[in-house]
Amino acid sequence: MTKPSIPLAGVIGDPVSHSLSPKLHGHWLKRYRLPGHYVPLHVGHQDLAEVLGVLPRMGFVGANVTLPHKEQVLALADTVTDRAALIGAANTLTVRSDGLIQADNTDGMGFLSNIRQSLPGWTASAGPALVLGSGGAAKAIVSALISDGAPVIHVANRTRLRADALREQFGARVSPIDWTQIPDFIRDTALIVNTTALGMTGQAPLTIDLSRLSPPTVVTDIVYAPLETDLLRNAAERGCETVDGLGMLLHQAVPGFERWFSYTPMVDDDLRAAVLGG
Repeated sequence: MTKPSIPLAGVIGDPVSHSLSPKLHGHWLKRYRLPGHYVPLHVGHQDLAEVLGVLPRMGFVGANVTLPHKEQVLALADTVTDRAALIGAANTLTVRSDGLIQADNTDGMGFLSNIRQSLPGWTASAGPALVLGSGGAAKAIVSALISDGAPVIHVANRTRLRADALREQFGARVSPIDWTQIPDFIRDTALIVNTTALGMTGQAPLTIDLSRLSPPTVVTDIVYAPLETDLLRNAAERGCETVDGLGMLLHQAVPGFERWFSYTPMVDDDLRAAVLGG
């Protein structure tokens, strides 16, 4: 009798040693007593195509993808979801039963789920959003905000041309603004999202004028090191609801885990503690 194979999954990146995904998925596998393993896979750019090609034969059911491969995998996957194609990047690969690899992007889903877990009933349709940055995370978040009904999304980037490119990519609801204009848009904004690395441990601080910030604006930061960035602390001091960035990482992992291990995991305090633990 042939024994059933143990499903394998992992995270592909270069470097990958810093990734919290093995702790995250490992916690779920242990908590729910599921067969399977999740491992870090350090893969260089020149080896990515070859590695993806052998994943099905090695028993892998899927993988997460982190920097710098999120865009390259779109050209290497057998199929690509509409949202991954629109965003131009993928973070989740699933090996289908026929051995073909599907690329998807769950970052936007993770972003929305993170806010809703902290603020039940919240919706992007509440008012204008202000997104700082225009990289891959910003694209996923802009796409999610549009799908969730945001009336307008102001995008500010230190290089204005990159903000303009998001309007070309996502349409008229994206309104590019200059970085120096940020203070002028804060007063009437329902949601502020920092998608840049500014404010992250070891990076330059995020220095913007928040004097016009007041409730009921919701402020969130995709940075999770530190958990409470200067942006979040200053916003909380002004009475705003704030949401840290760790939850986005946790929630974006749910769809992949569900597809790979046939179980819907929970994002709760135990998971946060496990991921933040040593």
